Amino acid sequence: MKSRRNFIKKTAIAGAGITMLPNMSFGINTGIFGKEEKLKVALIGVGLRGTNHLNNVLLRDDVLVTAICDIDPRRITIALDHIKKAGKQKPEVFGNDEYDYRNLLALKDVDAVIISTPWLWHTRMAKDAMQAGKYTGLEVSAANTMEECWDLVNTHEETGTHLMILENVNYRRDVLAVLNMVKQNVFGELVHFRCGYQHDLRFVKLNDGKSAYGKGVEFGEKGISESAWRTQHSLLRNADVYPTHGAGPIAAMCDINRGNRFTSLTANATKGIGLNDYIVKNGGADHPNAKLKFKQGDVITSTIETANGETIIVTHDCNLPRPYSLGFRVQGSNGLWEVDGNRIYIEGKSDPHRWDVADEWLKKYDHPLWKKYGEKAMGAGHGGMDFFVINAFVESAKQNIAPPMDAYDAAAWSAITPLSELSIENNGEPQDFPDFTRGNWIKNKPYNWMKDTF
Repeated sequence: MKSRRNFIKKTAIAGAGITMLPNMSFGINTGIFGKEEKLKVALIGVGLRGTNHLNNVLLRDDVLVTAICDIDPRRITIALDHIKKAGKQKPEVFGNDEYDYRNLLALKDVDAVIISTPWLWHTRMAKDAMQAGKYTGLEVSAANTMEECWDLVNTHEETGTHLMILENVNYRRDVLAVLNMVKQNVFGELVHFRCGYQHDLRFVKLNDGKSAYGKGVEFGEKGISESAWRTQHSLLRNADVYPTHGAGPIAAMCDINRGNRFTSLTANATKGIGLNDYIVKNGGADHPNAKLKFKQGDVITSTIETANGETIIVTHDCNLPRPYSLGFRVQGSNGLWEVDGNRIYIEGKSDPHRWDVADEWLKKYDHPLWKKYGEKAMGAGHGGMDFFVINAFVESAKQNIAPPMDAYDAAAWSAITPLSELSIENNGEPQDFPDFTRGNWIKNKPYNWMKDTF
């Protein structure tokens, strides 16, 4: 505990300097901390997503990976190989059973943890991590039920330990450029948004990250990678089970939990035929899984109202053939931007009733983060946005300060899942959003997303 207290004391002293000069080095040390003051990070879950995070922290001079955990020995082998190739020391390894991660959390040589496990483990692992005093980075979605949403908030408040939801899309280049436009009032007063997760996930990804189209016929115990656990949600739940890629960026644009909040939600679902059709086409009508009845509707549409009078349409569409899109639309009194079609219309700037190609607008309002670090970020995964989300986590953990996307955000964005499920079950009946800030959204100041740090 003494070394932990010394670490926090020194990082607090250095905090002001880091805000002005962040270590976004990928191997270039700023000298603020010095080599001896590395953030000791552990990773719980080193599947495809966890390994991506591992690779990004291995590129930093201010981070030391001290422990990893996974119950799949193949993933442990892959992770250790990455660490060895990076020239870093071998970490402690955990994975004897599903709860061995708790032994990892007991280590003194861990300041922060990154959790990238199947969804049902997210909240319980995050609670345990916060209770162990570890700065916690949690992959999306953060929670599955309303109880779990409150667990994240309550545990943060009870322990004082910070949690960051690792929503990388908040750092996507076009999303941050549009956020810049929002903050500069280009769209005028905001009125309406659309977003979602529209991604054909019927196939699976293998351990090498390559897609295997026909392999998605098998799931559960016979599944590979995400199909071992993700498809089960479609079988048993009729809900938007993955809302934060869309809702997170929109929440930042309309200052949710910081002067605004989600107030109510209605949701509807289509019939669910996509997965059954896929199984029949790729496994045959006699395949055992072809007889299963999937509960999740193929297209789920949720409409959220905010305290400030905006509406947000969130779409989940993962079980039908389609190109990838997060379906963003940002609309205000002066115009709107739509990601599909790469188009924008600004009254008084665009030709009347005609779309502009968005490229020049996005270039003009390119975010300071991308202007400064875009070249370094491009190899980090997901078009570079993984660089920024991990940097925000590391820099926040080094200073032991509230992250840009905190426990209250994790709860509010993830609450879309249980609320959509309830609304669908009750024929689209409106569901009230809890106020996870307990009224503090009224006085909370918006996070300054326009600074060039994190």
